[in-house]
Amino acid sequence: MKKIDIHTHLIGTICGIGSEGELTPIGKGKGIYASGKIIQLIPEEYGDKELTPEVLVRVLREHDVEFTVCLQGNYAGFQNHYTYEASKRYPLQIVPAATYDPFFRNKDKIIYHLFDELKIQIIKMEVSNGSGLMANHPTIDLDGPIMHEVYQMAQKHHLLFFIDIGRPGNNCYQVEAVARVAEKYKDITFVVCHLTAPQHEQMDILTKNMNLLNLPNIYFDIASLPNNTKQPYPFIEAQNYIRTAMDIVGKDKILWGSDFPAAMNYTSYANAYRYIEESSLFSLEEKQAILYENALRLLKDYRK
Repeated sequence: MKKIDIHTHLIGTICGIGSEGELTPIGKGKGIYASGKIIQLIPEEYGDKELTPEVLVRVLREHDVEFTVCLQGNYAGFQNHYTYEASKRYPLQIVPAATYDPFFRNKDKIIYHLFDELKIQIIKMEVSNGSGLMANHPTIDLDGPIMHEVYQMAQKHHLLFFIDIGRPGNNCYQVEAVARVAEKYKDITFVVCHLTAPQHEQMDILTKNMNLLNLPNIYFDIASLPNNTKQPYPFIEAQNYIRTAMDIVGKDKILWGSDFPAAMNYTSYANAYRYIEESSLFSLEEKQAILYENALRLLKDYRK
């Protein structure tokens, strides 16, 4: 079955910032925070201290994935230039996204370089309090002046806007604010990452979120659903979450993503899509929409 991976990452060097300080590479795919906490960021078979575009492209080809969108994640550190250069080497396989910190004093220069000079057409804002903007800044109102500057910039540049609002229960998790923003910026297309990141036994939260965010300009990627629900393959709870979301927002709004490479510490790349291919909860038409057709249609105006 044809596939497009809407949610992957490249890592030239691990240089992340999170709620536990800076993240430094220590080899074998691991990083250590300033707090002393050690995490497995890259599965060992994919890299030691980096995740190269050559490794990513090899994985895509091995699994018949036509192309991917490489997003930015604060947990690994901003990889804007590395991702852009990878897209120049592999223009058919890699679509780059960029990001920046809206608190940077010289953000206008950064915006000009990323979106005017390099002409990157996708922005990813991770705002979580674990490894996003709210990890090292005070709580930010997603419908407040700081973020409105970002939305207005995206509107001006006609950018596709990915947003990761973290997990339920945290101060970054502002679903109502995202809904208000999407209503205000009707000409921006938003992709909310991780289907709003429902955890184990949070169907009620997911259902509420899907009803709130059931707007014409909001899509959802389903990257890392198996990781968040922490169930064994074939990830029945994740399947049920997708089924519920589709019943509310429609089959055309759901986009498959793997969250490669970090998510592959929990499950294999193959299992990250096979649980959908092999599911009895979805029709063949729905599977094709989730895995390929929705992303192809959405990205037709954002690929050079």
